[in-house]
Amino acid sequence: MMILKVKLPYTLPHLQQLSNTKTLSNKHKHKHTVSLLHTPPNSVSDALKLVHEFDPKIPVEKAVTPPSSWYTHPSFFQLELHRVFYKGWQAVGCIEQIKNPQDFFTGRLGDLEFVVCRDEKGKINAFHNVCRHHASMIASGSGHTSCFVCPYHAWTYGLDGQLLKATSITGIQNFNVNEFGLLPIKVATWGPFVLLNLDKETSQHEGDSNTVASEWLGSCSEILSTNGVDSSLSYVCRREYTIECNWKVFCDNYLDGGYHVPYAHKGLASGLQLQSYSTKMYEKVSIQSCKGGSMDRKDDYGRLGSKVLYAFIYPNFMINRYGPWMDTNLVLPLGPRRCQVVFDYFLEASLKDDKALIERSLEDSERVQIEDIVLCEGVQRGLQSPAYSTGRYAPTVEKAMHHFHSLLHHNLTND
Repeated sequence: MMILKVKLPYTLPHLQQLSNTKTLSNKHKHKHTVSLLHTPPNSVSDALKLVHEFDPKIPVEKAVTPPSSWYTHPSFFQLELHRVFYKGWQAVGCIEQIKNPQDFFTGRLGDLEFVVCRDEKGKINAFHNVCRHHASMIASGSGHTSCFVCPYHAWTYGLDGQLLKATSITGIQNFNVNEFGLLPIKVATWGPFVLLNLDKETSQHEGDSNTVASEWLGSCSEILSTNGVDSSLSYVCRREYTIECNWKVFCDNYLDGGYHVPYAHKGLASGLQLQSYSTKMYEKVSIQSCKGGSMDRKDDYGRLGSKVLYAFIYPNFMINRYGPWMDTNLVLPLGPRRCQVVFDYFLEASLKDDKALIERSLEDSERVQIEDIVLCEGVQRGLQSPAYSTGRYAPTVEKAMHHFHSLLHHNLTND
Protein backbone atom coordinates (compact mmCIF):
# COMPACT_ATOMS: atom_id res chain seq x y z
CA MET A 1 0.00 0.00 0.00
CA MET A 2 1.32 3.43 -0.92
CA ILE A 3 0.67 6.30 1.47
CA LEU A 4 0.86 9.84 0.11
CA LYS A 5 0.00 12.87 2.20
CA VAL A 6 -0.21 16.54 1.46
CA LYS A 7 -0.70 18.42 4.72
CA LEU A 8 -0.95 22.14 5.06
CA PRO A 9 -1.13 24.02 8.38
CA TYR A 10 -4.43 25.46 9.49
CA THR A 11 -6.02 27.07 12.51
CA LEU A 12 -9.50 26.31 13.72
CA PRO A 13 -11.50 29.11 15.34
CA HIS A 14 -12.76 28.58 18.88
CA LEU A 15 -16.48 28.19 19.29
CA GLN A 16 -18.19 30.57 21.67
CA GLN A 17 -19.43 28.57 24.61
CA LEU A 18 -22.59 29.34 26.50
CA SER A 19 -22.59 26.15 28.56
CA ASN A 20 -20.74 22.89 28.54
CA THR A 21 -22.08 20.93 31.50
CA LYS A 22 -21.63 17.25 32.24
CA THR A 23 -23.71 15.19 34.65
CA LEU A 24 -22.45 11.79 35.73
CA SER A 25 -24.43 8.95 37.22
CA ASN A 26 -23.18 7.46 40.50
CA LYS A 27 -24.37 4.02 39.50
CA HIS A 28 -23.40 3.32 35.93
CA LYS A 29 -20.05 3.57 34.21
CA HIS A 30 -20.09 6.04 31.29
CA LYS A 31 -23.67 7.09 32.08
CA HIS A 32 -23.69 10.78 31.37
CA THR A 33 -25.31 13.65 29.57
CA VAL A 34 -23.28 16.11 27.60
CA SER A 35 -24.49 19.57 26.74
CA LEU A 36 -22.79 20.41 23.46
CA LEU A 37 -21.48 23.88 22.84
CA HIS A 38 -24.11 26.50 22.17
CA THR A 39 -23.93 29.82 20.44
CA PRO A 40 -25.20 32.79 22.47
CA PRO A 41 -28.92 33.51 21.93
CA ASN A 42 -28.32 36.76 20.06
CA SER A 43 -25.98 34.96 17.66
CA VAL A 44 -28.64 32.31 17.01
CA SER A 45 -31.21 35.02 16.37
CA ASP A 46 -28.89 36.83 13.96
CA ALA A 47 -28.05 33.60 12.13
CA LEU A 48 -31.69 32.54 11.80
CA LYS A 49 -32.50 35.84 10.12
CA LEU A 50 -29.91 34.94 7.51
CA VAL A 51 -31.31 31.42 7.14
CA HIS A 52 -34.75 32.77 6.30
CA GLU A 53 -33.39 34.87 3.46
CA PHE A 54 -33.52 31.66 1.41
CA ASP A 55 -36.87 30.04 0.64
CA PRO A 56 -36.60 26.34 -0.29
CA LYS A 57 -40.25 26.22 -1.31
CA ILE A 58 -39.61 28.35 -4.38
CA PRO A 59 -38.93 26.02 -7.34
CA VAL A 60 -35.43 26.04 -8.73
CA GLU A 61 -36.59 27.76 -11.93
CA LYS A 62 -37.67 30.82 -9.92
CA ALA A 63 -35.40 30.59 -6.87
CA VAL A 64 -32.47 32.79 -5.99
CA THR A 65 -29.45 31.23 -4.31
CA PRO A 66 -28.75 31.68 -0.58
CA PRO A 67 -27.28 35.09 0.24
CA SER A 68 -23.55 35.60 0.46
CA SER A 69 -23.86 35.91 4.25
CA TRP A 70 -24.40 32.13 4.38
CA TYR A 71 -20.77 31.84 3.27
CA THR A 72 -19.17 34.64 5.28
CA HIS A 73 -20.99 35.39 8.53
CA PRO A 74 -19.42 34.00 11.76
CA SER A 75 -22.73 33.44 13.58
CA PHE A 76 -24.12 31.52 10.60
CA PHE A 77 -21.07 29.26 10.70
CA GLN A 78 -21.63 28.59 14.42
CA LEU A 79 -25.25 27.68 13.78
CA GLU A 80 -24.19 25.24 11.07
CA LEU A 81 -21.81 23.45 13.40
CA HIS A 82 -24.49 22.87 16.01
CA ARG A 83 -27.46 22.09 13.82
CA VAL A 84 -25.79 20.34 10.90
CA PHE A 85 -22.48 18.79 11.97
CA TYR A 86 -23.21 17.93 15.59
CA LYS A 87 -26.32 15.96 14.60
CA GLY A 88 -26.79 12.70 12.71
CA TRP A 89 -24.17 10.47 11.14
CA GLN A 90 -20.98 12.07 9.89
CA ALA A 91 -18.28 10.36 7.83
CA VAL A 92 -14.93 10.82 9.59
CA GLY A 93 -12.53 8.27 8.08
CA CYS A 94 -12.15 4.81 6.60
CA ILE A 95 -11.74 1.32 8.01
CA GLU A 96 -8.22 1.13 6.59
CA GLN A 97 -7.14 3.52 9.37
CA ILE A 98 -8.16 0.99 12.04
CA LYS A 99 -7.85 -2.30 10.19
CA ASN A 100 -5.84 -4.00 12.97
CA PRO A 101 -6.51 -4.35 16.72
CA GLN A 102 -5.02 -1.43 18.69
CA ASP A 103 -5.03 0.89 15.66
CA PHE A 104 -6.44 4.38 16.20
CA PHE A 105 -6.93 7.73 14.47
CA THR A 106 -7.97 11.15 15.71
CA GLY A 107 -9.90 14.00 14.17
CA ARG A 108 -11.74 17.22 14.80
CA LEU A 109 -15.15 18.53 13.79
CA GLY A 110 -15.70 22.12 14.85
CA ASP A 111 -14.45 22.19 18.43
CA LEU A 112 -15.15 18.51 19.03
CA GLU A 113 -12.01 16.39 19.25
CA PHE A 114 -12.48 12.64 18.79
CA VAL A 115 -10.47 9.44 18.71
CA VAL A 116 -11.56 6.21 16.98
CA CYS A 117 -9.85 2.92 17.85
CA ARG A 118 -10.13 -0.84 17.46
CA ASP A 119 -9.61 -2.67 20.74
CA GLU A 120 -7.81 -5.96 21.34
CA LYS A 121 -10.94 -7.95 20.53
CA GLY A 122 -11.50 -6.13 17.25
CA LYS A 123 -14.36 -3.92 18.48
CA ILE A 124 -14.46 -0.35 17.16
CA ASN A 125 -14.89 2.38 19.77
CA ALA A 126 -14.97 6.17 19.58
CA PHE A 127 -14.51 8.76 22.31
CA HIS A 128 -14.16 12.45 22.90
CA ASN A 129 -10.40 13.00 22.72
CA VAL A 130 -10.32 14.84 26.04
CA CYS A 131 -8.71 13.72 29.30
CA ARG A 132 -11.17 13.74 32.20
CA HIS A 133 -8.56 15.27 34.51
CA HIS A 134 -7.66 18.69 33.05
CA ALA A 135 -8.95 18.47 29.46
CA SER A 136 -5.71 17.69 27.61
CA MET A 137 -6.04 15.77 24.36
CA ILE A 138 -5.05 12.18 25.08
CA ALA A 139 -4.05 11.18 21.53
CA SER A 140 -2.90 12.82 18.32
CA GLY A 141 -2.55 11.74 14.72
CA SER A 142 -2.94 8.02 14.12
CA GLY A 143 -1.06 4.88 15.02
CA HIS A 144 -1.00 1.75 17.12
CA THR A 145 -1.28 1.62 20.91
CA SER A 146 -2.41 -0.62 23.77
CA CYS A 147 -3.76 2.31 25.78
CA PHE A 148 -4.06 6.09 25.75
CA VAL A 149 -1.72 7.92 28.13
CA CYS A 150 -2.44 11.59 28.63
CA PRO A 151 0.76 13.54 27.89
CA TYR A 152 -0.05 16.07 30.62
CA HIS A 153 -0.33 14.03 33.86
CA ALA A 154 -0.23 10.43 32.56
CA TRP A 155 -3.81 9.49 33.32
CA THR A 156 -4.19 6.26 31.37
CA TYR A 157 -7.23 4.88 29.55
CA GLY A 158 -7.94 1.52 27.94
CA LEU A 159 -9.14 1.19 24.37
CA ASP A 160 -12.60 0.59 25.85
CA GLY A 161 -12.44 4.04 27.43
CA GLN A 162 -12.01 2.87 31.03
CA LEU A 163 -9.73 4.88 33.29
CA LEU A 164 -6.90 2.47 34.13
CA LYS A 165 -4.62 4.77 36.13
CA ALA A 166 -4.90 8.21 37.70
CA THR A 167 -1.54 9.39 38.96
CA SER A 168 -0.86 11.24 42.23
CA ILE A 169 -4.44 11.39 43.49
CA THR A 170 -3.72 10.32 47.06
CA GLY A 171 -6.20 12.05 49.35
CA ILE A 172 -8.80 12.72 46.67
CA GLN A 173 -12.39 12.38 47.92
CA ASN A 174 -15.72 11.58 46.28
CA PHE A 175 -13.91 10.02 43.33
CA ASN A 176 -15.15 6.87 41.59
CA VAL A 177 -12.78 5.58 38.92
CA ASN A 178 -15.70 4.09 36.98
CA GLU A 179 -17.17 7.55 36.49
CA PHE A 180 -14.08 9.04 34.86
CA GLY A 181 -13.62 7.02 31.71
CA LEU A 182 -13.44 8.70 28.31
CA LEU A 183 -16.80 9.99 27.13
CA PRO A 184 -18.04 7.74 24.31
CA ILE A 185 -19.39 8.68 20.90
CA LYS A 186 -21.64 6.43 18.87
CA VAL A 187 -19.67 4.84 16.02
CA ALA A 188 -20.63 2.76 12.99
CA THR A 189 -19.26 1.57 9.66
CA TRP A 190 -20.79 1.35 6.22
CA GLY A 191 -18.80 -0.15 3.38
CA PRO A 192 -15.21 1.06 3.84
CA PHE A 193 -16.25 4.16 5.83
CA VAL A 194 -16.24 5.03 9.55
CA LEU A 195 -19.09 7.21 10.82
CA LEU A 196 -19.74 9.03 14.08
CA ASN A 197 -23.01 10.29 15.49
CA LEU A 198 -22.41 13.19 17.87
CA ASP A 199 -26.12 13.54 18.53
CA LYS A 200 -26.42 10.04 20.03
CA GLU A 201 -23.42 9.66 22.26
CA THR A 202 -24.91 7.73 25.19
CA SER A 203 -23.72 4.33 24.01
CA GLN A 204 -20.39 2.90 22.96
CA HIS A 205 -21.98 0.17 20.88
CA GLU A 206 -21.52 0.22 17.14
CA GLY A 207 -24.64 1.22 15.27
CA ASP A 208 -26.69 -1.47 13.52
CA SER A 209 -25.60 -1.46 9.87
CA ASN A 210 -29.12 -1.46 8.43
CA THR A 211 -30.24 1.37 10.69
CA VAL A 212 -27.11 3.37 9.90
CA ALA A 213 -27.56 2.84 6.17
CA SER A 214 -31.16 4.03 6.41
CA GLU A 215 -30.34 7.09 8.50
CA TRP A 216 -27.23 8.11 6.56
CA LEU A 217 -28.10 7.12 3.00
CA GLY A 218 -31.86 6.67 2.95
CA SER A 219 -32.92 4.63 -0.06
CA CYS A 220 -29.51 5.00 -1.74
CA SER A 221 -27.49 2.38 0.12
CA GLU A 222 -28.33 -0.40 -2.33
CA ILE A 223 -27.83 1.89 -5.33
CA LEU A 224 -24.32 2.76 -4.16
CA SER A 225 -23.46 -0.84 -3.30
CA THR A 226 -24.54 -2.12 -6.70
CA ASN A 227 -22.45 0.59 -8.37
CA GLY A 228 -19.20 -0.56 -6.81
CA VAL A 229 -19.12 1.41 -3.56
CA ASP A 230 -18.06 -1.36 -1.20
CA SER A 231 -15.24 -2.76 0.92
CA SER A 232 -13.67 -4.90 -1.82
CA LEU A 233 -11.43 -2.10 -3.09
CA SER A 234 -7.83 -1.69 -1.91
CA TYR A 235 -6.87 1.50 -0.12
CA VAL A 236 -4.18 3.50 -1.92
CA CYS A 237 -3.48 6.83 -0.24
CA ARG A 238 -4.76 10.06 1.30
CA ARG A 239 -4.27 13.67 0.25
CA GLU A 240 -5.43 16.72 2.16
CA TYR A 241 -5.99 20.28 0.98
CA THR A 242 -6.68 23.42 3.01
CA ILE A 243 -8.74 25.82 0.90
CA GLU A 244 -9.53 29.48 1.56
CA CYS A 245 -13.27 29.17 1.06
CA ASN A 246 -16.39 28.30 3.02
CA TRP A 247 -17.07 24.57 3.06
CA LYS A 248 -20.31 25.06 1.10
CA VAL A 249 -18.46 26.70 -1.80
CA PHE A 250 -16.63 23.42 -2.39
CA CYS A 251 -19.91 21.47 -2.13
CA ASP A 252 -21.69 23.85 -4.51
CA ASN A 253 -18.89 23.42 -7.03
CA TYR A 254 -19.33 19.64 -6.81
CA LEU A 255 -23.11 19.91 -7.23
CA ASP A 256 -23.42 22.04 -10.35
CA GLY A 257 -24.21 19.06 -12.56
CA GLY A 258 -20.97 19.21 -14.50
CA TYR A 259 -21.76 22.81 -15.52
CA HIS A 260 -18.18 24.00 -14.99
CA VAL A 261 -16.39 20.91 -16.29
CA PRO A 262 -16.00 21.86 -20.01
CA TYR A 263 -14.77 25.33 -19.08
CA ALA A 264 -12.52 24.65 -16.07
CA HIS A 265 -11.46 20.99 -16.52
CA LYS A 266 -10.77 20.54 -20.21
CA GLY A 267 -8.63 17.46 -19.63
CA LEU A 268 -11.32 15.79 -17.54
CA ALA A 269 -14.04 16.84 -19.99
CA SER A 270 -12.22 15.05 -22.81
CA GLY A 271 -12.80 11.75 -21.01
CA LEU A 272 -16.52 12.30 -20.38
CA GLN A 273 -19.57 12.26 -22.62
CA LEU A 274 -21.07 15.36 -21.02
CA GLN A 275 -24.23 15.21 -23.11
CA SER A 276 -25.14 12.07 -21.12
CA TYR A 277 -24.83 13.83 -17.74
CA SER A 278 -27.80 13.21 -15.43
CA THR A 279 -28.70 14.03 -11.83
CA LYS A 280 -31.09 12.32 -9.42
CA MET A 281 -32.01 13.43 -5.91
CA TYR A 282 -32.92 11.22 -2.98
CA GLU A 283 -33.61 11.96 0.71
CA LYS A 284 -30.13 13.12 1.73
CA VAL A 285 -28.18 12.03 -1.32
CA SER A 286 -27.83 13.26 -4.87
CA ILE A 287 -26.22 11.16 -7.59
CA GLN A 288 -24.71 12.59 -10.76
CA SER A 289 -23.73 10.14 -13.46
CA CYS A 290 -22.13 10.38 -16.86
CA LYS A 291 -20.79 8.08 -19.56
CA GLY A 292 -17.03 8.03 -19.82
CA GLY A 293 -14.44 6.77 -22.26
CA SER A 294 -13.17 3.22 -22.45
CA MET A 295 -10.51 1.64 -20.24
CA ASP A 296 -8.72 0.84 -23.50
CA ARG A 297 -7.93 4.49 -24.12
CA LYS A 298 -4.23 5.25 -23.94
CA ASP A 299 -4.52 8.82 -22.70
CA ASP A 300 -4.62 9.59 -18.98
CA TYR A 301 -8.38 10.01 -18.77
CA GLY A 302 -8.96 6.42 -19.82
CA ARG A 303 -8.91 5.85 -16.04
CA LEU A 304 -12.53 7.06 -15.96
CA GLY A 305 -13.84 3.87 -17.53
CA SER A 306 -17.21 3.61 -19.28
CA LYS A 307 -19.33 5.18 -16.53
CA VAL A 308 -18.70 7.79 -13.86
CA LEU A 309 -20.79 8.18 -10.71
CA TYR A 310 -20.60 11.16 -8.36
CA ALA A 311 -22.58 10.71 -5.13
CA PHE A 312 -23.03 13.55 -2.66
CA ILE A 313 -24.04 12.48 0.85
CA TYR A 314 -25.37 15.37 2.89
CA PRO A 315 -23.87 17.42 4.37
CA ASN A 316 -20.21 17.11 3.33
CA PHE A 317 -19.17 13.72 1.90
CA MET A 318 -18.64 12.80 -1.75
CA ILE A 319 -18.02 9.40 -3.34
CA ASN A 320 -16.61 9.27 -6.87
CA ARG A 321 -16.66 5.89 -8.64
CA TYR A 322 -15.03 5.63 -12.06
CA GLY A 323 -13.29 2.81 -13.90
CA PRO A 324 -11.24 0.80 -11.38
CA TRP A 325 -11.06 3.78 -9.01
CA MET A 326 -13.04 5.22 -6.16
CA ASP A 327 -12.11 8.37 -4.33
CA THR A 328 -13.92 10.14 -1.53
CA ASN A 329 -13.92 13.80 -0.58
CA LEU A 330 -14.64 14.82 3.02
CA VAL A 331 -15.15 18.58 3.41
CA LEU A 332 -14.35 19.79 6.93
CA PRO A 333 -15.38 23.30 7.99
CA LEU A 334 -12.49 25.21 9.56
CA GLY A 335 -14.16 28.61 9.77
CA PRO A 336 -16.54 30.85 7.83
CA ARG A 337 -13.99 31.26 5.05
CA ARG A 338 -11.79 28.17 5.23
CA CYS A 339 -12.20 24.42 4.88
CA GLN A 340 -10.10 21.28 4.60
CA VAL A 341 -10.86 18.65 1.97
CA VAL A 342 -9.63 15.11 2.64
CA PHE A 343 -9.28 12.80 -0.38
CA ASP A 344 -9.00 9.03 0.12
CA TYR A 345 -8.22 6.88 -2.92
CA PHE A 346 -9.24 3.26 -3.47
CA LEU A 347 -8.47 0.91 -6.38
CA GLU A 348 -9.60 -2.49 -7.57
CA ALA A 349 -7.42 -5.08 -5.86
CA SER A 350 -6.10 -6.57 -9.11
CA LEU A 351 -4.42 -3.23 -9.95
CA LYS A 352 -3.03 -2.28 -6.54
CA ASP A 353 0.56 -3.10 -7.60
CA ASP A 354 0.40 -1.18 -10.89
CA LYS A 355 2.57 1.75 -9.81
CA ALA A 356 2.53 3.43 -13.22
CA LEU A 357 -1.28 3.45 -13.32
CA ILE A 358 -1.50 4.75 -9.76
CA GLU A 359 1.03 7.52 -10.29
CA ARG A 360 -0.57 8.64 -13.56
CA SER A 361 -4.10 8.62 -12.11
CA LEU A 362 -3.09 10.53 -8.98
CA GLU A 363 -1.40 13.16 -11.14
CA ASP A 364 -4.62 13.54 -13.15
CA SER A 365 -6.65 13.87 -9.97
CA GLU A 366 -4.24 16.40 -8.51
CA ARG A 367 -4.57 18.55 -11.62
CA VAL A 368 -8.37 18.61 -11.27
CA GLN A 369 -8.16 19.45 -7.55
CA ILE A 370 -5.84 22.39 -8.17
CA GLU A 371 -8.21 23.68 -10.85
CA ASP A 372 -11.13 23.41 -8.41
CA ILE A 373 -9.20 25.12 -5.62
CA VAL A 374 -8.54 28.11 -7.86
CA LEU A 375 -12.26 28.27 -8.72
CA CYS A 376 -13.47 27.92 -5.12
CA GLU A 377 -11.10 30.50 -3.70
CA GLY A 378 -12.11 32.92 -6.44
CA VAL A 379 -15.79 32.39 -5.62
CA GLN A 380 -15.13 33.02 -1.94
CA ARG A 381 -13.47 36.34 -2.71
CA GLY A 382 -16.47 37.25 -4.87
CA LEU A 383 -18.90 36.32 -2.09
CA GLN A 384 -17.10 38.72 0.22
CA SER A 385 -17.46 41.58 -2.27
CA PRO A 386 -20.23 44.15 -1.64
CA ALA A 387 -21.11 43.76 -5.31
CA TYR A 388 -22.68 40.34 -4.76
CA SER A 389 -25.68 39.33 -2.67
CA THR A 390 -27.56 36.45 -4.33
CA GLY A 391 -27.43 34.61 -7.64
CA ARG A 392 -29.61 32.26 -9.67
CA TYR A 393 -29.65 28.55 -10.46
CA ALA A 394 -29.25 27.04 -13.92
CA PRO A 395 -32.39 24.84 -13.59
CA THR A 396 -31.42 21.98 -15.90
CA VAL A 397 -28.04 21.31 -14.26
CA GLU A 398 -28.01 22.78 -10.73
CA LYS A 399 -30.91 20.84 -9.22
CA ALA A 400 -28.61 18.98 -6.80
CA MET A 401 -27.20 22.28 -5.54
CA HIS A 402 -30.72 23.56 -4.81
CA HIS A 403 -31.48 20.26 -3.05
CA PHE A 404 -28.38 20.74 -0.86
CA HIS A 405 -29.40 24.28 0.09
CA SER A 406 -32.92 23.10 0.92
CA LEU A 407 -31.60 20.38 3.23
CA LEU A 408 -29.42 22.95 4.95
CA HIS A 409 -32.40 25.24 5.44
CA HIS A 410 -34.38 22.39 7.01
CA ASN A 411 -31.59 21.55 9.48
CA LEU A 412 -30.85 25.15 10.35
CA THR A 413 -34.50 25.94 11.15
CA ASN A 414 -35.00 22.81 13.29
CA ASP A 415 -33.03 22.66 16.53
